[in-house]
Amino acid sequence: MTLLNSAAYQSFEKIPWLARVRRNHGLEHATLHVLAKRYPGKNMAGHSDNKGFWLIGDLSTEEVASAVDEALQRMQAGESNLAVHPNCGTNFATAGTMAGVAGAAAMLGVGPRKRDKLDRLALAASLATIALIFAQPVGLFVQKYFTTSGVPGELNVVEITPTQRGKLKAHRVITQG
Repeated sequence: MTLLNSAAYQSFEKIPWLARVRRNHGLEHATLHVLAKRYPGKNMAGHSDNKGFWLIGDLSTEEVASAVDEALQRMQAGESNLAVHPNCGTNFATAGTMAGVAGAAAMLGVGPRKRDKLDRLALAASLATIALIFAQPVGLFVQKYFTTSGVPGELNVVEITPTQRGKLKAHRVITQG
């Protein structure tokens, strides 16, 4: 049985607000992929919720609207891989959690033999480093199957509004469906 066919995943998909956040998160990432291709080196970020997403960066509303439209069309055409982004917070949270757990386990002296604190510190650093190496593919997996959706379904864009987030230029993208 694959993950997508599991009862846990299917029930996870049936929570309406969570499914919307995942679709919006996927569209946010797809939009960032499109913008990064068009404007290499430009600093951009985003975050999603059940009403849409925020796109932070020095971009015009026309540039954002064009990228959102392209991203949504490409996802609807089957480019579900656009929903996964290497700089997603999911990847950072996964890495931090895995490294923290590995380091804590070492410092608590979990293992076949007791070590003094200095020995455990070196072990903690080593285990945290190993955890960070494995965290990259794990984070992408968590992103793909839990925090984003590459299938937008009936998702459509209702409004794109320019705004400020503190001193940063931003756009609020509102979706429905």
